[in-house]
Amino acid sequence: MTTRAWQNRPAVPWRRELAGFAAVGLLAYAVDLALFTCLRGPAGLGPLTAKALSFVAACSVAYVGNALGTYRTTRGRGWRPYAVFCAVNLAGAAVQLLCLAVSHYGLGLTSQRADTVSGAVVGMALATILRFWGTRTWVFRAEGRSGSWTG
Repeated sequence: MTTRAWQNRPAVPWRRELAGFAAVGLLAYAVDLALFTCLRGPAGLGPLTAKALSFVAACSVAYVGNALGTYRTTRGRGWRPYAVFCAVNLAGAAVQLLCLAVSHYGLGLTSQRADTVSGAVVGMALATILRFWGTRTWVFRAEGRSGSWTG
């Protein structure tokens, strides 16, 4: 198995890794949205309860997809990787909320369009970068690799 000295990871093109991560993320997003919609609508749950449940389900789908797909060669054992994965995803959610709060309350951009751009576009982009880095650095790290920003 060939490794790159600067990366200490099997020679898998970064584009393939990013594409796998993105595909799993899209699936998890679809699960989150569909479950939230069902729990909020027909099930009649409150917004925070529905979101918490849909978030946990989406995190679980994303973890399994990444563990069995994108990072199958660097998978950890036990509950620790799953817990760290959920923590990384919570940090990503916090980034999205922070972008929305800064735009809405700090900058006074209160239209629905501004909220969508700040939370779902800018916030999602920054959160995705954080999630990708955190997932490959802390959750599915290759043996012997330190926690550098490049993984």
